Amino acid sequence: MYFVYGLIGAVLLLAIFVQLQPHVATRWALALERKRNGLTLKSQTASGFTMPYLEGGHGDVLVLIHGFAGDKDNFTRLAGHLVPHFRVIVPDLPGFGDATRDPAASYRMADQVERLHVFVRALGIERMVLGGNSMGGFIASEYAARHPQQVRAVWLLDAAGTEAAHNTPMLQEYLASGEFPLLIRDLSGADRLIRATMSRPPYFPGFLKRALAQRGIQDYALHSEILKDLAINSPMLESQYKDLPTPALIVWGAEDRLLNPAAVQTQRAVFPASQCIVMAGIGHVPMLEAPKKTARDFLQFAAGLSA
Repeated sequence: MYFVYGLIGAVLLLAIFVQLQPHVATRWALALERKRNGLTLKSQTASGFTMPYLEGGHGDVLVLIHGFAGDKDNFTRLAGHLVPHFRVIVPDLPGFGDATRDPAASYRMADQVERLHVFVRALGIERMVLGGNSMGGFIASEYAARHPQQVRAVWLLDAAGTEAAHNTPMLQEYLASGEFPLLIRDLSGADRLIRATMSRPPYFPGFLKRALAQRGIQDYALHSEILKDLAINSPMLESQYKDLPTPALIVWGAEDRLLNPAAVQTQRAVFPASQCIVMAGIGHVPMLEAPKKTARDFLQFAAGLSA
């Protein structure tokens, strides 16, 4: 009986700790999830920014870039299916995750592309497959256009960066009012973000959502400026590029409400050597909603790439 009381007490103490220290609990949970998926946390300085990153696996290099308001751990479960086949590297972009924030810096796509270029060269990577979700897909596309000799292929997951992709009620509302579900103002913001981006959200423990919301509140002013650089101040891809030779796997969640899946046609004009997959029942972040299926589709695509 004393053992039962002790166990109940320990559980209650743990529950209280998780509520009072959501960031500590989140660090523990993420560390466990990374280990389960074969990833190690590392760090690299690039262009004056500290960029933590996850790395695991061996072989050809696959670099994955998160979206706006996301971070490197958006790809952790997906990476678990890829590390047996690739050396997977997933950085936090400057201004996001655990990377350096500099309110005085510019975060236009061209700036983020060059920071990523410095990061990749610092790791000694000469050639890679470059993937990205949302804003990360915009960056991956721009990177392939600017540094084609480095990029074997691009993997675009609900990628931003075209007029067609940005033609959604959510983005029109942002342009009209400044309100956007990825800009978090309060503790309920994490739930709004999840509802806006996912059709089939995985389970998110309460302490993780609370930590996400607290970080979003702290980043609200900076992220509001970064979003302007992304949505307003960065030239769209189709206004700059056409018929790029880089092979591309273009993936969209059919239920994406943040960006418009109709952008696939514009993306194919930019990357004509492309394959396209539309995932039924999936929203804006396929790597979180269906990591196994998303990874399987990519591995099939990658198997057809020439060296």
